Amino acid sequence: MEMMDWWVSMPKVELHAHLNGSVRNSTLLIILIPSFDFLHFHLLAFELREDLTKFELYYRELAKELGEKGIIVFSEVEHVILKNDRSLTEVFKLFDLIHILTTDHATVTRITKEVVEDFAAENVVYLELRTTPKRNDSRGMSKRSYMEAVIEGLRKVDVFDIDFASTKNGLEEKGKSGQMIDDCVGFSRTKIYVRLLLSIDRRETLAAAMETVKLALEMKDLGVVGIDLSGNPKVGEWITFLPALRFAREQGLRVTLHCGEVPNQEEIHAMLDFLPERIGHACCLEEDAWRKLKNSKIPAQVPHNLSSWSGESFVVWASGLGLHITPEIDSCNNLGLMGNAGLLLSIIFNFAADLYNTNHPLILCTDDTGVFSTSLSKEYAIAATAFGLGKKEMFQLARTAVEYSFVEEQVASKLKDLFDLLDKSLAYND
Repeated sequence: MEMMDWWVSMPKVELHAHLNGSVRNSTLLIILIPSFDFLHFHLLAFELREDLTKFELYYRELAKELGEKGIIVFSEVEHVILKNDRSLTEVFKLFDLIHILTTDHATVTRITKEVVEDFAAENVVYLELRTTPKRNDSRGMSKRSYMEAVIEGLRKVDVFDIDFASTKNGLEEKGKSGQMIDDCVGFSRTKIYVRLLLSIDRRETLAAAMETVKLALEMKDLGVVGIDLSGNPKVGEWITFLPALRFAREQGLRVTLHCGEVPNQEEIHAMLDFLPERIGHACCLEEDAWRKLKNSKIPAQVPHNLSSWSGESFVVWASGLGLHITPEIDSCNNLGLMGNAGLLLSIIFNFAADLYNTNHPLILCTDDTGVFSTSLSKEYAIAATAFGLGKKEMFQLARTAVEYSFVEEQVASKLKDLFDLLDKSLAYND
């Protein structure tokens, strides 16, 4: 068995995946053009392999049409859609585009179904999918109806069995209660457990954040298990959302924060003092914040994909290592083009390896499979090489992620049993 095949076949747990950031590139292009049917898409893709000029002409016409409608300035995002190595600035530009394109109920339902099926196809047995409930008055969309469209997408998953309701009072789960055994030991894994986190966007007001928290409480029976604070880290103030996050915790919801994506040390310390159940990224912590994180034992969700790290992140970490990197560079990708890719990789891996080697709670994740052109299997392959770990150690890293999930104990127990069963059967030396 090829190594990548092994990482795909291994059961995995994904705790940090954004719905809109995990849209398939093919779906995003189809959504861009209402008349772009599936056959047309594949015919065009075939033509483009032969003649890139046709592609350029086609998108000039599309940019003109959408520009005339006042929907987007397509010329500003065309190259971003087609790239695999997006910078942080480009990532948030793409997020803005995706949010515009996915604010109708049918599209939300479609991408939810596809994202879950994509994770299930690479043997993710438990997925915490996070999304920001959106309002679009022009299309009759409220935050509640947005979430109802997400739930409908979960109901439409039919390639795999799915469990997404937290209690018996929730929607009936779709499919049969098949055995969850991974095909790397000769059986078929037939079920994925999915739970939802509702995200508060940093651009929102406190009132909007409170609306999201109250909606999460109303939908607990439908698989909502927590609240996430996310969005552009350069927008909004932490203190704005603190009352909503405190209220969520008081009402029994778990809280995870995007923390330390940019070097705002005052905010980082305030977030760590809040003691969230998990944090994501944590790539711009200076020495005192780093000590606070490690002393707190707050589980950290770590993406390894280079595209998810901004140039500012590397400046902070390089300084801590006694290295100098020019801060004007926009992204790690641009830095890499200047011959520093090996240096940057070592900075990332030193950060994550330090957590791993000190037994700090650590979870590998994708963040946004579509935007960053990655997969959880790919992230595990990268981490194995970076940490110098074998299959057994990486398997145990996947298993421990169950401990840091927000899922109810009954399901957590089932997932642990699955990993324990497979641990006795896997051929680690193949």
